[in-house]
Amino acid sequence: MACKALVLTVSLALAACASTVGDFPSEQAPTTISNPTEGYRLEPGNRIRVIVFDEPNMSGDFTLDGIGNIALPLAGNIPMSGQTAKEAGKRIEDVLRRSALLLNPSASVEIQTFRPFYVLGEVRQPGEFPYTTGLTVLSAIARAGGYDYRARQGEVILVRPQGTEQRLYRATEFTPIAPGDVIKVLERRF
Repeated sequence: MACKALVLTVSLALAACASTVGDFPSEQAPTTISNPTEGYRLEPGNRIRVIVFDEPNMSGDFTLDGIGNIALPLAGNIPMSGQTAKEAGKRIEDVLRRSALLLNPSASVEIQTFRPFYVLGEVRQPGEFPYTTGLTVLSAIARAGGYDYRARQGEVILVRPQGTEQRLYRATEFTPIAPGDVIKVLERRF
């Protein structure tokens, strides 16, 4: 009988560890978000639009390959990973100038796709979703199929990448999200 009680206790403890019941961080998430293109660092898989002024054959949409390069016509592979859009435009200008393809090149880069965001926990369809500007926690949860019946509604844990680290915030449904954010919906306490 004591063995059965021990097994039951251990099983309940393990089940509690696997659940999404938890406490919220004390720090509130920022209620405003700057333009996501400002300071956004390119990474493999991002799609960008390159515009080389007066050179339509060098302009177009490109996807950063697995190591973060784009293959610009005539110029070859250009590393873009880790660059902001502005830095990427300057890098393209430098490559075109050094390779003597253009005397006075002028290029700009627009980010077409961002890092995805993630919704975990007590939602109907947790997973990875493409980021679009203007998203809030509530619209992200809606993309994940909405709350499930066990969800604690109204507040979530927001995990935001900051350089090489991640910050945990307490967020409401109206909190704006940024590329790469992770939204964790906790289980309500019955």
